[in-house]
Amino acid sequence: MNEISGRFLGSGRPPTPPTLTPEPPPRARPFRAGPFGVLDIGSTKIVCLIGRVESDGTLRVLGAAHLQARGVRNGGIVDLDATERAIRKCVAEAEDMADTHLRDVTVNLSCGAPESRLFNVQWPIGGRAVTAADIRRIVAEGRARAASEGRETIHALPLAFAADETGGINDPRGMHCETLGARLHVIDATVTALRNLTACLARVDLAIAELVAAPLAAGLATLVADERELGATLIDMGGGTTGLAVFVENQVLHTALLPIGGMHVTNDIARLLSTPISHAERLKTLYGNVEASPDDEREFLPVPLVGEDERHIVKVPRSMVISIIRPRLEETFELVKERLDGAGLARDAGQRVVLTGGACQLPGAREMAARILGRQVRLGRPLKLRGLPDLMSGPSIATAAGLLAFAGGLGQGLPDLDLDAGRPAGLFRRLVDFLRERV
Repeated sequence: MNEISGRFLGSGRPPTPPTLTPEPPPRARPFRAGPFGVLDIGSTKIVCLIGRVESDGTLRVLGAAHLQARGVRNGGIVDLDATERAIRKCVAEAEDMADTHLRDVTVNLSCGAPESRLFNVQWPIGGRAVTAADIRRIVAEGRARAASEGRETIHALPLAFAADETGGINDPRGMHCETLGARLHVIDATVTALRNLTACLARVDLAIAELVAAPLAAGLATLVADERELGATLIDMGGGTTGLAVFVENQVLHTALLPIGGMHVTNDIARLLSTPISHAERLKTLYGNVEASPDDEREFLPVPLVGEDERHIVKVPRSMVISIIRPRLEETFELVKERLDGAGLARDAGQRVVLTGGACQLPGAREMAARILGRQVRLGRPLKLRGLPDLMSGPSIATAAGLLAFAGGLGQGLPDLDLDAGRPAGLFRRLVDFLRERV
């Protein structure tokens, strides 16, 4: 978060040195001023946070809960009943802690094969002052260009505006020009996956206040202000997916979601060692590594076999577990590199990479990422939230923390302007409105 300095003068005394106070984030729309909730629906866990923006502009967590996900695979819902039960329990625990009841939530977008595209739009102004309606028309034009059958636009984010020959404008309202240009970042997803997500939340009497691309949310939580300004790539290594987001000039230029994550590593261990998935996860967590050492050949680990009596244990060298983990992590970072190169954003992305998410905590993952991507890499922990339990403060909570920051106003370029006003409702939006009227 940006910081501003404030001066305080005492009567008859020399001024005290300036102190740094956090700059309040832009406030979201008026109806989000009170307590609001966010829901991170992942492949391995579901997290619900309830928070509010304090008078000093900081976020405070009022309620928090997380539990193992059910019915979700690679970010998409595959079992409505199981996912409904998991969400209902998670939200109820957070509501009890916060002593409040949620009617809607801001939700991460991890389903529906989300795609990210950039559009340049020109709009005639004719020498008059630019109005909010002009900006909405430009955003609507970008949505229309991005529209394709079977997909719904989730984000149409104005990255920068240009008034005639003057570029780099964040908010052009009130400026006079002949032509207003804008660069838009559009993210969309398949309608059917979004319908399933909406229907699942309607079963627990919740509406979707806003959908936020999961990598965008994770970036808001883990990148520092200079990284978002100068250029950095966020890689969020989750259980079923790996998300990436490219930030520069405090905007997100590109997002992508790869169907590979920490659960694939666990499944590789379980399959190749013929051990239960629960024990494979334990082996990965306690003994997993990406880089081998000479001692790994001499350290033997007990491994129960699938279907055998629990007393029937075989022992394998730790080096075997590492040899299973390493190729999958290499594949993950190679896919990330291909996606970044394919997007043509190598220069904009800068030389900084931040790893977050539960799967990035494997020892050696940072060094491997630096070698394959050819960039500086650090491990990112989410921003410190007041009231958040210590057990929920690690990299695995990054997306949920970012959702809370977004719902509070951080990362919204024009938070006081409803860019969807007057927009023709798509299939997904009509379904949301239909369910809202009847829940």
